[in-house]
Amino acid sequence: MSGYAKDQPEGFSNRIEKVAIVGAGGRMGRHLAEHLIKTGKHIVTAITRPDSTNELPEGLQVVRVDYSGDDDAALVEALRGQQVLIITMAVMAPGDTISKLVRAAAKAGVAYVLPNWFGGDPENDKLQTDTLMGHLISARKEVKDLGVSSYLLLACSFWYEFSLGGGPNRYGFDFKNRSLVWFDGGDVAINTSTWPQCARAVASLLSLKELPEDENDRSPSLSQFRNSPVYISSFLLNQRAMFESVKRVTGTTDADWTMTHESAEQRFKDGQAAMQKGDMQGFPKLLYSRMFFPNGDGDYQSKRGLHNDLLGLPQEDLDEYTAIAVRMGETEEVLH
Repeated sequence: MSGYAKDQPEGFSNRIEKVAIVGAGGRMGRHLAEHLIKTGKHIVTAITRPDSTNELPEGLQVVRVDYSGDDDAALVEALRGQQVLIITMAVMAPGDTISKLVRAAAKAGVAYVLPNWFGGDPENDKLQTDTLMGHLISARKEVKDLGVSSYLLLACSFWYEFSLGGGPNRYGFDFKNRSLVWFDGGDVAINTSTWPQCARAVASLLSLKELPEDENDRSPSLSQFRNSPVYISSFLLNQRAMFESVKRVTGTTDADWTMTHESAEQRFKDGQAAMQKGDMQGFPKLLYSRMFFPNGDGDYQSKRGLHNDLLGLPQEDLDEYTAIAVRMGETEEVLH
């Protein structure tokens, strides 16, 4: 759909009313579903496998369908009438699963697809290739090539709570053992976003009117983000700023921590080597180390700007989310 609301057929509603989510029981999916429901503007449907035991947020409609097989008739039927499909799956989920969902969305006439992109700058293809995100580049291309749906991409970088609390191969912190690996000097700042901020961004985006009313309407609309990224962030931080927050939250000093230094570039190479040997623990090491290269690839805010204000996103309290991350790290809730 293109053009202006005034030119659409009679009965056209200039807003998104029906949203389907695959992965609504997962970490990111749960936040997305809850914030979309909270707007009161959407009927939100969880597309879930028949055998899934994930607990789903209240207020969702639920359709159980096996979307992993070759027969997509049931999936297409489940998606018919939906305006948006949000795919949120583990980063290493099989690429063909995402492809099946994308193709089914096209057959069902879904206008917008968010194809599992919650991460670094989608416009930086070298970064995505280095971090083994080529299958997500392919998903974006497939959406466009099918010529039915438009893709939406959320550039939010790493999830802050998950990454800070997730062990030394993410942001370098080990809260159980009070240790910290400095990547080079700990001075490279990257964007990072909390789960709630990501969810608020998507809910706000899908609550915009779909099209400008007419050629004089310059107010935000969903259509302006068609086939292009939405850039948001909670914080622009280096490891040193993270550590200061951690010390405030835990009431510790430098003396309470065991600290070592490693080259981000060498860590990246070590992660690559581990994965070549079949050790998947090399993946987070590769992924995170690459974002901390001193070339600034982890800081898209300085290059692209942010859509935080356009979407009405709040300023967040760093220490509040650091405390959540510390708790998750101490209980090993987000180690895997």
